[in-house]
Amino acid sequence: MPQLVRLYIVNVLIGFGISVAFVVALVAMDVGGLGHLVLETDMGWLGGLMLVMFNGVVFAGVQFAIAVMRMADPEDRTPPRGRLRPVRMELVPIRVTVSANHKKRR
Repeated sequence: MPQLVRLYIVNVLIGFGISVAFVVALVAMDVGGLGHLVLETDMGWLGGLMLVMFNGVVFAGVQFAIAVMRMADPEDRTPPRGRLRPVRMELVPIRVTVSANHKKRR
């Protein structure tokens, strides 16, 4: 199996595991009466399943995005690309003269 596919599958499973833990915590703490709705109504299982699936999609996407972003090299190690090279900027003093006859504008 290609390494990228394995990375994706592992991170999706981690994301769905986090989703299950999150929904269990929501139901156990009865946030907004959600525990009552899921556990004591006829179609509550469907609502619980939908919560797990929708949160699983979000958490799996975030988990995979974090894993991909952590694969990048640190910026300070990569050489600059293209024709432009960093230029050292220096402050240059500029002399400004003001005449004594200068009138204030109103």
